[in-house]
Amino acid sequence: MMTGLMYLALTLIVYFSVKSLYKKWPKVYLSPLLITPLLLVVCLLWAKVPYETYNNGGQYLSDMLQPATVAFAIPLYKHFKVLKKHAVEIIVSVLFGSIVAMVSSVLLAKWMHLSTVLVTSLVPRSITTPIAINVSQVIGGVPNITAVFVIITGLLGSMMGPTILRVFHFDNEVARGVLLGTSAHGMGTSQAFELSPLSGTISSISMILAALFTLGMAPYFMNML
Repeated sequence: MMTGLMYLALTLIVYFSVKSLYKKWPKVYLSPLLITPLLLVVCLLWAKVPYETYNNGGQYLSDMLQPATVAFAIPLYKHFKVLKKHAVEIIVSVLFGSIVAMVSSVLLAKWMHLSTVLVTSLVPRSITTPIAINVSQVIGGVPNITAVFVIITGLLGSMMGPTILRVFHFDNEVARGVLLGTSAHGMGTSQAFELSPLSGTISSISMILAALFTLGMAPYFMNML
């Protein structure tokens, strides 16, 4: 038990240290979402610590994902009028984005000649981890592999998102939130809150909608393929 708590403490120390560095130099390549897992992987490999041993403590952080997702209800309540005003645009955009995410995942997997199991594990990559794991189980994927794809998608989305917003001149806060929440789930939402509270709120509702759409469509989508 003590070993698990030590690894939990190590994770928190690394994260808050990197976050402090990121506040001084807010560069994409210094994002805590990127640097923290890399440093932890290096430490575990150097110390030859199995993932199962580390996860005795790390699982507590994973378990906090579900209540953290529920906590997004607070900013949703604060910006309810804006959400109501743009409800149709948000729903249609997230629905289209969810379909594109699943189709692109399958096409990419087939282009790379991945096995059927990997294809099904890749499909729910753009939604938040707890729901992505459930979707993966329903459609015959491997939850652990899905979790890895989800993390990679979130990291790439949170790193590339600000550049895409800048290059294509996405100045509207609602559009920014939809893009980041739909494409990069929780990590994108964290990035959106750095842009503005409204963008973060829109991103959080987009992330939830994307998860619901994917949960409902993925089984039928896979049957069609």
